[in-house]
Amino acid sequence: MDWVLDGAQRAGWASGRLHREYFAAPPAAATTESDGFELVLAGTGRRLRVETGETVVEVLHRAGVDLPVSCEQGLCGTCEVAVLEGIPDHRDHFLTPEEKASGWRFLLCCSRSKSTCLVLEL
Repeated sequence: MDWVLDGAQRAGWASGRLHREYFAAPPAAATTESDGFELVLAGTGRRLRVETGETVVEVLHRAGVDLPVSCEQGLCGTCEVAVLEGIPDHRDHFLTPEEKASGWRFLLCCSRSKSTCLVLEL
């Protein structure tokens, strides 16, 4: 898949025009686990703590927040939401490099925060 996508980009195709579909997440690269962070739900102002080793989805479900999720591996984009404040730590395989660089989108199932607080449009 990467070979095809790389070839298309070298031929001048914009990343946003290329479709990709994965059926399993690639093996995780060795990353250091980020510290916990505060999650703010912009719609209600509710504040939740996401500890080291927890996913945002786990914390939201435990808090009774109903949200759509599917693959829970960062492949499908079902749990994509808007970032209003903070710096996402993207760990998904769905967003394009340009989308990740913009910092405006976030996948709840696998991504974390580089900042101490992340405000999401929920």
